Amino acid sequence: MSRHPVAGSDHPVPAGAQCVGACDPADHFDVVLILRRQDEAGFRALVDGITAGAPGAQPVSRADYEQRFGASAADVKRAEAFASAHGLAVVKADAGARRVVLSGTVQQYNDAFGVDLQRFEHQVGTLKQHFRQPVGPVHLPDDMHEIVTAVVGLDSRAKVQPHFRIESTAPASVGDGPVHAPIRAARAVSRSFTPLQLADLYDFPAGDGKGQCIALIEMGGGYAQADLQAYFSALGVAQPQVEAVSVDQTKNAPTGDPNGPDGEVTLDVEIAGSLAPAALIAVYFAPNSEAGFVNAVSAALHDSQRKPSVISISWGAPESVWSQQSLGALNDALQTAVALGVTVCAASGDSGSEDGVGDGADHVDFPASSPYVLGCGGTHVTAANGRISRETVWSNGSDGATGGGVSMTFALPAWQKGLRLVRANGGAGSLVRRGVPDVAGDADPATGYAVHIGGTDTVVGGTSAVAPLWAALIARINASGGKAAGFVNAKLYAQPGAFNDVTSGSNGDYTAGPGWDACTGLGTPVGSKVAAALA
Repeated sequence: MSRHPVAGSDHPVPAGAQCVGACDPADHFDVVLILRRQDEAGFRALVDGITAGAPGAQPVSRADYEQRFGASAADVKRAEAFASAHGLAVVKADAGARRVVLSGTVQQYNDAFGVDLQRFEHQVGTLKQHFRQPVGPVHLPDDMHEIVTAVVGLDSRAKVQPHFRIESTAPASVGDGPVHAPIRAARAVSRSFTPLQLADLYDFPAGDGKGQCIALIEMGGGYAQADLQAYFSALGVAQPQVEAVSVDQTKNAPTGDPNGPDGEVTLDVEIAGSLAPAALIAVYFAPNSEAGFVNAVSAALHDSQRKPSVISISWGAPESVWSQQSLGALNDALQTAVALGVTVCAASGDSGSEDGVGDGADHVDFPASSPYVLGCGGTHVTAANGRISRETVWSNGSDGATGGGVSMTFALPAWQKGLRLVRANGGAGSLVRRGVPDVAGDADPATGYAVHIGGTDTVVGGTSAVAPLWAALIARINASGGKAAGFVNAKLYAQPGAFNDVTSGSNGDYTAGPGWDACTGLGTPVGSKVAAALA
């Protein structure tokens, strides 16, 4: 049977990476086939209706979703037959999540998918990264082209980065209110805040998230129970139930290094947990790869035991580094979130309008750039007497700047039509594609979050802190309203008065101004008004 290339399955090789030879033919790993939905037209109508706010368009339960929109038994059988024909073992077939997990060797995958798996070496800062990647596109026979929407797992490169920045200057007092020892680290010339203080500054509605589950997506690292116990005790907050969920055999594995992935994981847990202490904080650990990311989000969405109502993602990468197939697979999962009524909050990045690419062009971070996500940008906050006295765009030289700009991948959503884009050079014009971010919150490490990581009190910023901040706000709103807010973007854009409008500062090529901008979106939350807008 003839085979044809799968559109978008070429994997871009990072600049400076060197091919060092073919992979060992006997190397063994897993690959995931993502299958088509049974009723793609019905699914598309549902998602389009929900995002447009159409009357009667309501999310479905996980059980209903899997029955209506999962993969058909016939397609699963066809995928299993393909695997058998190429000597690949079927580790798991999940029709509801539309996934068939295969296990095999490099040689078997080369033969099955018509690829040439090669080893690459790439210097990233002071670290040398080694990864596996196919040369050329994936090929599938005609009967598999019909049913497979993506093949993920052939590429092992760690692409996404955690979006946090640790404040590195001398300790001082915290915030402008009472200090909860041992939370005592901050920059001497500025201020830091506990999440509770920021919730007060942003007028969060009362609540503890009872009955909700907040899912945190983490690509490695871990949290230590001793850190969490010390932190929540110091804040005077009841310790939330925190549960580690393993995806693709990746477990909670703290290294004790606050500058590595532990910093991200612990930051996310401490912010979400302190603001929604009665919610279940489910931490989905996956390997840092395109397949790991897609699988982690899917695992959270299809978790019928914990049933997350909001997902916080503090990891991402520029749109340009993703293969189109993997980007499409993750965006497909984010559309599933819309259909299930799950809100997804994602950090917009910490490297300004270039998103760290360094090619002189503007880039935005994915998944924050997905139109099915609430993209979260960052600000610098000054407060006095329990009130915000000034808030500007976070842009602080080597300490980073909020990501934001215009997507090169996604079209302009209906709820962003009519918006203006203002550039730092004075140019302005209509927004013509998906603009990022949607909302914002405190992110400058100079005015960051007092946390406890690796046995040490420290101050952390970055847009990665804003995603769990917003996730906790949504969880409080869900708990008090008795139902999940689900896809919130359209409702929030219809209520610009629910935000503190940030009108000063820039993130490189874009500048803040009245209303939405490509630095801080609509602005930072006035929590009680956000709750009313989503009621």
